[in-house]
Amino acid sequence: MSINLDDLDEELKKKVINLQNLSTTMEFLTNQKIQLESATREAEVAIEELEKINPDEVVYKSIGGILVKSEKNRLLEEKKSLKTTLEMRLKTIDSKVQRTKGQIESLRKSIQSDLQNKAA
Repeated sequence: MSINLDDLDEELKKKVINLQNLSTTMEFLTNQKIQLESATREAEVAIEELEKINPDEVVYKSIGGILVKSEKNRLLEEKKSLKTTLEMRLKTIDSKVQRTKGQIESLRKSIQSDLQNKAA
């Protein structure tokens, strides 16, 4: 269903524009969540691999495209810390996604109700 904004009153116009903005926000949050999930999986794989190797083996970490020698335990702690940070950010994004979904649904129902009342 296509809505011509010029045919709507100011209040309904604002609601439709707000709904469009919320949809854009939801798309942004979803993309952000996908990126965070990918980074979390990457950290988990790195942690698993670091835990498999002997403490005295040489390990390297990438810094700006350069591999730098590092200590296994130090690198392991860095990756665990990163994973914790990413998981906290994911929880925050999840709560924002849920809140935005609720706002979108509420606004959608309000717009539908207003349109039905206007048509009646």
